[in-house]
Amino acid sequence: MSKKKELLSLIDKNSLVFSSIDKLFLFLSSALELDENQVKKIFYSLISNGDLFEIRKNKFVSIPSHGYVKGEFFGTAKGFGFVKVDGFKEDIFIPANRAMGALDGERVIVKVLSQTNDGIDGEVVSIYKELESIVGAINIVGGNYFLDPDNTKIPFDFPIIKTGLKLQKNMKVLAKIIRTDKGKIKCAVHEILGFEDDVKALELSIIRDHNLFETFPGQVVEAEMKLPKEVSAEAKKGREDFTNEVIFTIDGADAKDLDDAVHIKKFDTYYELGVHIADVGEYVKQGNVFDEEAYKRGTSVYFPTSVLPMLPKGLSNGICSLNEGVERLALSCVMKVDFDGKVFDYKLCESVIKSVARLTYKEVYAALKGTVNEKTAPLQKDFLLMRELCDILEANTTKRGALDLDLPEVQFVFDENGMAVDLTRRERNEAHRLIEDFMVLANETVARHFNKHQIPFVYRVHEAPTKEKVESVCDFLKGIGVKYPQIPDDIRPAYFQQILDEVESLNTKDVVNKVVLRAMQKAKYANKNLGHFGLALVDYCHFTSPIRRYPDLTIHRIIKEWLHNDGKFSDVRKGEIDEFAFESAEQSSACERNADYAERDVDDLWKAYLMKDRVGEEFEATISSVTNFGMFVALDNTVEGLIKMEDMPDDTYLFLEKQLKLKGASHLYSLGDKIRVVLTNVNLLSRNIDFKVAESKI
Repeated sequence: MSKKKELLSLIDKNSLVFSSIDKLFLFLSSALELDENQVKKIFYSLISNGDLFEIRKNKFVSIPSHGYVKGEFFGTAKGFGFVKVDGFKEDIFIPANRAMGALDGERVIVKVLSQTNDGIDGEVVSIYKELESIVGAINIVGGNYFLDPDNTKIPFDFPIIKTGLKLQKNMKVLAKIIRTDKGKIKCAVHEILGFEDDVKALELSIIRDHNLFETFPGQVVEAEMKLPKEVSAEAKKGREDFTNEVIFTIDGADAKDLDDAVHIKKFDTYYELGVHIADVGEYVKQGNVFDEEAYKRGTSVYFPTSVLPMLPKGLSNGICSLNEGVERLALSCVMKVDFDGKVFDYKLCESVIKSVARLTYKEVYAALKGTVNEKTAPLQKDFLLMRELCDILEANTTKRGALDLDLPEVQFVFDENGMAVDLTRRERNEAHRLIEDFMVLANETVARHFNKHQIPFVYRVHEAPTKEKVESVCDFLKGIGVKYPQIPDDIRPAYFQQILDEVESLNTKDVVNKVVLRAMQKAKYANKNLGHFGLALVDYCHFTSPIRRYPDLTIHRIIKEWLHNDGKFSDVRKGEIDEFAFESAEQSSACERNADYAERDVDDLWKAYLMKDRVGEEFEATISSVTNFGMFVALDNTVEGLIKMEDMPDDTYLFLEKQLKLKGASHLYSLGDKIRVVLTNVNLLSRNIDFKVAESKI
């Protein structure tokens, strides 16, 4: 058991009340056999994470217990809110007068007041993770300055404390939240982002609203300047030398953080596939300044015009990046794969590699089609071997019933000034497939190894959908006239793949893919191996991108420790690793969700920007969702918007919820129908796009 768990157990068992906090620390120090400074560090980390709460002076309880739970506060424009608690089937309702000033997105401790068939009511008793800053527009009333938050779930404006910055009405700003002793909330502006009519300012507002930043703290910048530019002879000692292997990278044309490389050979009875991953853990040691910042960020975030990296460029684009023609430290997973696509032997090791070529997906795809250049010509045999093995792996993927959700992604075109000029669907070619399949195989192999040896680890998990969600998909399919197989008792991904195959040639394909996706649970990170439903794999992790994902970096450390200790861990050390694996998984999952929302919002902004000058134009669209207030339509270029009920042809409409239809006396609109629409309105601030049904027919 880790010291954190021991401390919580002591609190739970003893109902501790001491006359002073110092006496509590003295008791805990003796019981845990730690010095007081170590006890204080653990104790206050539990307080800051909401795992301990002081219900009265020097009386602490662990959370959850004694009717107290913790969760995320979701506010509303009317002041009341809800708290989402892990493990609760429903959210806790918080009346406005019991919210304790909590703001949307803050982490809180709640006391449960009542629990009935009508729901759970509670009150916020502590805000253990406050919002540090907020984005909004400047409003001036009677000479006083206020911040109107972008977040519409915050029901009031914030008075602004003067800081010397010259503020103007309709400026977009980032402000620090200040809570006074009397419970009032004010703010101090510390960054001006631009004006509301500037799309770049709106983009930056979204980024800041998700608490994302381009720059790194001063101590990280200082440490970055001391990084080596090349791998030293000392750093290579004790590592496998793969510098004579034909190893190469395949990435997007604009990628600069190259964290995976491959090599492939074919023997009489098997393929040798080497997946070589940047050994980021050699430079980002647990607890150093790089690690602390990477833990906070959790992931790199990719926007159409920029990348917000998890690690500074000296690491991500420099000493860690597997750049062409230079030696780099790596963690290698070298697999022997038989001609049935099964890994029958493998080796995990610290290594030194030297990439012979930095290739793009476009170049490799062209080479597979027979068009080579100076770089790809010497490697064409390797590409063909890759395709050969990939075909075998994909046949296995199909056989085990893994899901192949084909959802459209947007691709923007920007001019030299960084302004969007066009958008289309992003294309994925055969070269993408090669790398993706090989990374999946390496991820599975690594996860299976550590699961087999019962070593604490971070897994990428995707749990099966609930029976209710599956039934809702079938109700939808029935409504649009698509045949579906009977729901089995044991729901497997192959069941959904049958459905997707059924609609492959229909105009409802994209819509059905979305409906199936919505039925799925969200993939996440966990320290327990719960399997991956979508991939139909028992063991899976993220091992292949430690430059841009913190969970990958976490398991790299575990792998390196396993290698250095000949696979031996004490029970105490296992407990420590498991505790950090849990914390890393939770933090990484939260950061990933935040990044996903930010990327989606920025994409929506640029879509709105590109459509704003096309009001009045007519388009062909597909009905992508039907509601009781109208319907959503999607254009072929991935732009989606709403047709409000009042903008539909005159009729009396009945919303058929299970069939997802709007039925009138003389009109019928169903999910997946092709219709012609006219763009009527675009709002950059809200990123909303509105259409109406066109008079012309398809």
